[in-house]
Amino acid sequence: MKRAIAWRARVAFQAGRTLKESFRLTQLEAVVRMLEEHEGDFVDALGRDLHKPRFETVVSELILVKNEALHAINNFKKWMQPQHVERNLSTTLDECLVVSEPLGVVFIMATWCSPVQTCLVPLVGAIAAGNCAVISPSEYTAHTAELLHRLTPFYLDNECFHVIIAGTHDLPEVVELKFDHVFFTGNIEEGNRVAQAAARTLTPVTLILGSKNPCYVDQHCDIATAAQRIAWARFHNAGQSLVAPDYILCHTDVKAQLVQALKCCLTQFFGSDPRESNSFGRMVNLEIFNRMKDILWRSGKIAVGGQVIESEKYIAPTILTEVVESDPIMQQDVFGPVLPVLSVNNVDEAISFINKQDKALCVYAYSSNSKVISRLMSETSSGSFCSNDSVLQSLMVALPFGGVGASGMGSYHGRYSFDTFSHRKSCLLRGTRFECVTYLRYPPYEDRNLSLMTWNLAGEKNKKTKKTTRAPYVGSSHNMQKYCYCIEK
Repeated sequence: MKRAIAWRARVAFQAGRTLKESFRLTQLEAVVRMLEEHEGDFVDALGRDLHKPRFETVVSELILVKNEALHAINNFKKWMQPQHVERNLSTTLDECLVVSEPLGVVFIMATWCSPVQTCLVPLVGAIAAGNCAVISPSEYTAHTAELLHRLTPFYLDNECFHVIIAGTHDLPEVVELKFDHVFFTGNIEEGNRVAQAAARTLTPVTLILGSKNPCYVDQHCDIATAAQRIAWARFHNAGQSLVAPDYILCHTDVKAQLVQALKCCLTQFFGSDPRESNSFGRMVNLEIFNRMKDILWRSGKIAVGGQVIESEKYIAPTILTEVVESDPIMQQDVFGPVLPVLSVNNVDEAISFINKQDKALCVYAYSSNSKVISRLMSETSSGSFCSNDSVLQSLMVALPFGGVGASGMGSYHGRYSFDTFSHRKSCLLRGTRFECVTYLRYPPYEDRNLSLMTWNLAGEKNKKTKKTTRAPYVGSSHNMQKYCYCIEK
């Protein structure tokens, strides 16, 4: 079944169905129309899968995809245009350009944390770049996966775009079908399996992987605002996010104040009993619930929250203090509503702590001191960085988003998605009319031609000189005449 789908997409691509601007535009507009006409269905599906509030679904899933699609609609024709590059003296009369051509048939695997946007945002880039695509929503969010599987054939070209629902155990088998690119969003363990399977067929990959995202809170910052923004980012979607802060490194002087502010935020956001709040979600399944519960109970001290109800897959929004680096919550990715708060004595200690860990997908820093922000940004390495807020840098169409090191490879959003799903082909368009310079390269090789060849190929320096400049010449008068004639032309 999966092999047959990949073959159909391959046949459609080889027939050139996706190459025309008009086709790409029609498909991008269809994505927008699907989201607009079935907003209620997506809200219902995500509510059933994750108990996700309508507000969160519309803002963090549907609007994000629509913005990407509209941005691509407005810009993809410009992105498709060949880009001319600088020439050296030997190619002055030629055309040097870079052409973006589609890769072919690509495979996009989404995560259950954000099942709509991690399917459709990469798909927008694949469509804009002229590819066929097979998308695989997470089996964990079964209602959302079924909705995408049902709606996609009614809106997108049935030969070029397909939806399959593959379990994590199926991923290596699917990847080995030899796609032209694999785009995976998920955890490190699954990402490793995908990368290994892709390597066996030399398939290029983009990996957006979960990581331990640190958040430094300086003594010089607006604690109330920082607490609100951190709490929103951490407890959005019940903490099931790749981009939320995983832990706080708080300056000792303001730790107590920050913890108190976070407690106030939780009450303000979700009331005295978050279980009754319509603004708070649930764990996606019992496997994730039990894993998160085990991590919670074996780490630090509960400052607020900590209640769990297995029958509802409910974990209360929780703040942990007295956490040490060896605690389970500091050793594993956190996909749940738990936020550990650690103490540091200064920014140097925070930077040192961050740099001891694997490179994160996101680093966050809260401070009113621009020098502190600059140091965190320049002295740590991560896929993305945001100061005095969280998550927003991962939502912007104008910014590339992706990981580095253990948090992944490659990036996407806007033009960067188009580039991810394109091959940038180098093209040199020459004629045969002028041979007065190129003849110097032919055997038999003579030392008298070497200085001319060297000068002709060193184009960057020569562009700074006047046209009358001549390279040192050693050779016959006949060759000199041919050389000068070419320079003047």
